[in-house]
Amino acid sequence: MPESLNPPKVCIIGASLATDNMGVNALAMGTFRCVLHTFPNAEISLFDYSREPVLYNVRIAGRQWQLPLVNIRFSKKPWQPNHIAYLLCVAFLSNMLPKGLRDRWLRANPSIRHLMDADVVAAISGGDSFSDIYGYERLFYMAMPLVLALLLGKDLLLLPQTLGPFKSATARRVARFILSRAKVVYSRDPDGVRQAEALLGPSSSGQIRFSHDVGFVLEPVPPEDTAVDALFQREPGVPLVGVNVSGLLYIGGYSKKNMFGLRVNYPHFVDELIRFLIEDCKVVVLLVPHVYGEAQGSESDTVASRQVYQRLRDRYGSHLRFIENRYSEGEVKSLIGRCDFFIGSRMHACIAAVSQGVPAVPIAYSDKFIGVMQTINIASLVADARKMNEEEILLLVGDALKQRESIRQSLEKTIPDVKEHVLGVLSHLYDGWTIQAAGKLKEGAVESS
Repeated sequence: MPESLNPPKVCIIGASLATDNMGVNALAMGTFRCVLHTFPNAEISLFDYSREPVLYNVRIAGRQWQLPLVNIRFSKKPWQPNHIAYLLCVAFLSNMLPKGLRDRWLRANPSIRHLMDADVVAAISGGDSFSDIYGYERLFYMAMPLVLALLLGKDLLLLPQTLGPFKSATARRVARFILSRAKVVYSRDPDGVRQAEALLGPSSSGQIRFSHDVGFVLEPVPPEDTAVDALFQREPGVPLVGVNVSGLLYIGGYSKKNMFGLRVNYPHFVDELIRFLIEDCKVVVLLVPHVYGEAQGSESDTVASRQVYQRLRDRYGSHLRFIENRYSEGEVKSLIGRCDFFIGSRMHACIAAVSQGVPAVPIAYSDKFIGVMQTINIASLVADARKMNEEEILLLVGDALKQRESIRQSLEKTIPDVKEHVLGVLSHLYDGWTIQAAGKLKEGAVESS
């Protein structure tokens, strides 16, 4: 970027660093790295639901950054000036006012003013929430800030994420409204591109694009806590296999009634998987949570993994281990990278593995798994628990474990190009838009990246 021009203000919607889900945090940190790769001095902020504003201090690409969270609310008090319902009403009613009065009225609200001042407004939607797979509430919760940005006339960029499925007519209408008005839409798998184009029709050509998941460029950070090193010790020639147990699947999904239609009884499957790995494959198993929390009955991987560990530790002794302490998204990625093989029911735990060349078998509960893994040529390693039974999954795991060295070599050839592609996901902003001296991005020709 020419030195005479001010850096752009980039506002990210639907990304957070205050969650127990390290996959969501990985998306946020990966997004920040992509922004700074194209605009090294960008002013980045977050615009998301939170009780209070927050100032995050993060380290990205070897530098310290302060990233403010502009908080919006979703509560039973819609009259709050930063409540999403209030903001939507203000933005909608403002269109009835003359331009000069409209701008003054909108800018009187700090949340709206922040969006209006942003040069780039981009949304990640938690990676997989632009869908009704988790129910209507989650889709509408995620969609409302995007609608707000559109009502304010901002050029909305949808960062790489899963698009769909949209099972209901209402969900399709919501999706069509947002997708048709967004400037550029990225899907993290080719099927999402096809779904979006089918939803919007021929006019969407060039608007819908593919990019790999931004989690691939999350930087691993070795933990300062060296006590965890003991968990990785094993005898020469004995593989260490990381296993991520999903607390969400362990409780049966949000409905607690096998919400995702798995063919396996997930708690029983986890026990059988560990037995198979330790007794039949002669490996050491390390339980690796990727979603934290201590509430019983929640979707916490920590709670589910602890239950598994406490139930089986006497049977397997030192061959079964558990990372009980909490680590940041970069630290847990670093720990996953020390495994010889990985099996995960959280997609970003699997991305943490393969992005470091660690062979992995994802245990899928939605199409997002196979879609993302297809983009790095390992779709055959995905064990879809909605379609495969326990025996079939264990057979796939056993075969992949035997072939782990050839899988590793394949990943080492593929992943560098994937990371380079991800880091350039915002390059069309630099190439196709010009930055005015006042720091504003002026719309120009948006070329295909």
